[in-house]
Amino acid sequence: MDITTFSALAEPTRLRIVELLLDGPLTVGDIADRLGLRQPQASKHLRVLLEAGLVEVQAEANRRNYKLRLEPFQALDAWLETYRGVWDERLDALDHYLQKLRTKENKQN
Repeated sequence: MDITTFSALAEPTRLRIVELLLDGPLTVGDIADRLGLRQPQASKHLRVLLEAGLVEVQAEANRRNYKLRLEPFQALDAWLETYRGVWDERLDALDHYLQKLRTKENKQN
């Protein structure tokens, strides 16, 4: 997994842009309006996302629509999958331990 992906997504405004783009392509103006940003600010964040390979630009007439690229997010999901099993085991063990504590507490009352 590329550190650039994490760096790009770590900034809250860029993460919000990604969340907006989940519903489909948007222009810089649309993004700026929805997030209450000035257009140059939105453009700056989109440039970072573009350089990280998380979004792509599609030109339609005089509009530039930004949309998510699926590949980096699929790679991120695959990378996270390696850790899901470990966390599932640990959370299951914690749940089992908490249930034992509750049972012990109920017996004492």
